[in-house]
Amino acid sequence: MSEDPKTENSLPDSLQHLHKDAAGRAMTEGVPTLPPTAAVGDIETMLKEHPEAFQTINYVYVIGKEGDLEGTVSIGELFRQPKTTTLSRIMTRELITARPHTDREHVARLALKHNLKAIPIVDKDNHFLGVVPSDTILDILRTESLEDTLKAAGIHSPPEEHDAILASKTGVNVRRRLPWLFAGLLGGFGAASLVRAFEEALSTDLLLTAFIPTIVYMADAVGTQVQTVLIRALAVEHEGFPLKRYFRREAAVNLVLSVLLGGVAGLIGMLFFDAPNLGLILGFSLFATILAASAVAATLPFLFLRFNIDPAIASGPLATIIRDLMSLLIYFLIAKALL
Repeated sequence: MSEDPKTENSLPDSLQHLHKDAAGRAMTEGVPTLPPTAAVGDIETMLKEHPEAFQTINYVYVIGKEGDLEGTVSIGELFRQPKTTTLSRIMTRELITARPHTDREHVARLALKHNLKAIPIVDKDNHFLGVVPSDTILDILRTESLEDTLKAAGIHSPPEEHDAILASKTGVNVRRRLPWLFAGLLGGFGAASLVRAFEEALSTDLLLTAFIPTIVYMADAVGTQVQTVLIRALAVEHEGFPLKRYFRREAAVNLVLSVLLGGVAGLIGMLFFDAPNLGLILGFSLFATILAASAVAATLPFLFLRFNIDPAIASGPLATIIRDLMSLLIYFLIAKALL
């Protein structure tokens, strides 16, 4: 037996409301579908009779009487079976699926995580709608990776313009980069104001000034590590992200890091610079700075998500400004207290 495959690739009226980045707008219906009673020989017949109807044939999708997705069979597995073998005997029933409204980046990362060439799209009743094929998945990953990289650098532009960013005019590139750089400039003036406010403490021991870059660097380094891991995890598992477990793990990791790095900095200040006060200031400052930077880095992406802003922005210039000002304030307050 054989059934005519679906040839309509336009988006159904019921899905026209979807966001432009939704999986439903990236799917195709041009895939082989047959009931569970169909045999391997039926697949061969269908592929020969309607080769032009399929945009991808990595899998055969097994569809029940009500249109629900019951399983899949990979083409590689299919043609290793006798022609009389029915799909119900060889199909995979443990399926990785997505809904039409799911973000397409999440779908692409599902494919990577589970080593799949395509992800089937189903509605809330498990009715089969189509699949996001392998070539689309690769294009999504490429586009999203470029978009995240640019956002992390404070360069924001519509997704369709990312590929042409090197060919963009000077004025366009200036408009894309200027806002966050201007914010960074204001942050620099804020840092200068902080230094000026604690001028008396710094003048008591000028050696404190030499360690400002170290304190700022450590805050940025720790924050970048935490945010990079978190943002990628949210991209893959944002619909079931283990929030409590993540925060417990990060709290434990950064507590150990703050103790180790603060202790080492304190010992170096005391022994190599023969300055007990400097050692105490460096030790306590790094301890507090690392904990504070990791807390900001772990909470900022969730704050952005709450207001429907891409959390990748939180890993860029805005987070850097916040960490720099915060680390300087901690350093100067501790220095003033101990001096």
